[in-house]
Amino acid sequence: MSTTTLQVVGFLLSILGLAGCIAATGMDMWSTQDLYDNPVTAVFQYEGLWRSCVRQSSGFTECRPYFTILGLPAMLQAVRALMIVGIVLGAISLLVSIFALKCIRIGSMEDSAKANMTLTSGIMFIVSGLCAIAGVSVFANMLVTNFWMSTANMYTGMGGMVQTVQTRYTFGAALFVGWVAGGLTLIGGVMMCIACRGLAPEETNYKAVSYHASGHNVAYKPGGFKASTGFGSNTKNKKIYDGGARTEEDVQSHPSKYDYV
Repeated sequence: MSTTTLQVVGFLLSILGLAGCIAATGMDMWSTQDLYDNPVTAVFQYEGLWRSCVRQSSGFTECRPYFTILGLPAMLQAVRALMIVGIVLGAISLLVSIFALKCIRIGSMEDSAKANMTLTSGIMFIVSGLCAIAGVSVFANMLVTNFWMSTANMYTGMGGMVQTVQTRYTFGAALFVGWVAGGLTLIGGVMMCIACRGLAPEETNYKAVSYHASGHNVAYKPGGFKASTGFGSNTKNKKIYDGGARTEEDVQSHPSKYDYV
């Protein structure tokens, strides 16, 4: 799979996961009334993160928001916080990933910048998916604990006869939506992190090249500077350093530090 395809697929999966997290957070059916012992009832109750609802057999539904914050269970408030943090991180990473798409060219943005933005958005998508999965799992654990505690309180007394009638709640549709949405967001973030490797530019090694200075027809003497024209003499031009004479053939065969730039 090419880098562009991997990045686009991860981006689309993350969008679907983020939309599912938002939908699950706003749904009212996080917990629904268990109808195992009483399948025929005139009232059906279900609860969400923000309000509780009652649906009658006539089809009329009445919902009541939670008007308190401090009076709610600590686990419910923790689930709220996890879902909100996951949605906020997902929204920010969505904005970053739009500019990081390889198929979209914005100005003179380099591939290295797109690679860094893709990696950042992928990590944020992963954290967002983990927050959603953690929030839904915490709520599910709370439901399981309350269900078995209610069951133990119902069947008490002589011979295991039912002495009290309590409303038990089981998993609602929002839990399954949240699990699937968190998984999609997590997978999308992983795919974008993998696509980051293909966007990073490869390093190029350059070999150093030394250059020789053109020093012909120039002679250096202790007494001063003299430039010869090369006419009227059959002898070879010489370079003299500190009183010592060296021919050009010797200089070329044994270069010194003055021959390099």
